Amino acid sequence: MTTSAPPPLDPGQVWWSAPADERAGRPLLVLLHGHGMDEQMGAGVRDRLPPELVLASVRGPLRVRSGYGWFPLDASLRVEQVDEAAQRVARWAAGLTGHPSLGVLGFSQGSSVGLQAMRLRPELFAYGVVLSGFASPLPVGGDAELARRRPPVFSGRGDADGLVPAPLVALTDRWLAGHTTLTRRVYPGLGHDVSPAEVEDLAVFLRARLPGA
Repeated sequence: MTTSAPPPLDPGQVWWSAPADERAGRPLLVLLHGHGMDEQMGAGVRDRLPPELVLASVRGPLRVRSGYGWFPLDASLRVEQVDEAAQRVARWAAGLTGHPSLGVLGFSQGSSVGLQAMRLRPELFAYGVVLSGFASPLPVGGDAELARRRPPVFSGRGDADGLVPAPLVALTDRWLAGHTTLTRRVYPGLGHDVSPAEVEDLAVFLRARLPGA
């Protein structure tokens, strides 16, 4: 049985940190928000990240309360839905030409989609960021190639984050260590959130990813 490809990402549901005529030739970072959030996540972090970066913050396709999501977090969840969300992001990002580097950053559920996009298209993203996030537990066809490339990945989470189950955190840490060049930080007392100290560490990581750094 064949399934149809997920619908393309709507460009109107992307928040950009720079107007179209100021993006070419600059490194690009795609942002994927968490469950119940929206693309304005990009506006919230713009001033705390390297100004050389162009940010493209994408809205998830599912309406969730007052925000959006990438896939359901209830009994209706199918693993294929993570793939579908990641495929939409990867296909859209592959069409963003004219940038010397392309990274993907996800928070919570968005990090699962970002990692899955890297696994589906190992050649596409130069690096990744996982904030309070997790990896899909099932193997993906691009895993071996990703492990060969070992792209840089920053993973940050709080030690008081009880939202992501501990076994999934452990699985994600093992998977990242085996497939990426991992920078891992755990922040004491932080819950399912991002702290100023974490943003400072993230900015250092991103500056090191800039062309010519």
